[in-house]
Amino acid sequence: VQLVESGGGSAQAGGSLRLSCVASGYTLSRGVTLCMGWFRQVPGKEREEVARIDLDLNTKYQECVKGRFTISQDHAKNMLFLQMIVLKPEDTAMYYCAATPTFVGSGTYCLHATLDTWGQGTQVTVS
Repeated sequence: VQLVESGGGSAQAGGSLRLSCVASGYTLSRGVTLCMGWFRQVPGKEREEVARIDLDLNTKYQECVKGRFTISQDHAKNMLFLQMIVLKPEDTAMYYCAATPTFVGSGTYCLHATLDTWGQGTQVTVS
């Protein structure tokens, strides 16, 4: 089981980036899909939850990114995305995606589920 993030890089304040995460190695039975979410961490600080999405497409965002970041998920491809606009220097961090399997029809479970598999991260630097 592996999660691989991509799309990070350097951006000017006010710019945009789109992060992607692809999950591989899962053997998902019929009726099982992935809860996934985005997190970020700055050296010396705790990892923060940035965005979550559930199977009903409800979303939850860290207060400071609301209106600027948009999370989306492609269950068929086991992919997660984070569109980031109006980037600020304080968005500079290592961004991680995380996932855990869940049953289709689990409603809002994914907004709060403990995610047990993590990617290596992709660095976002805003100046």
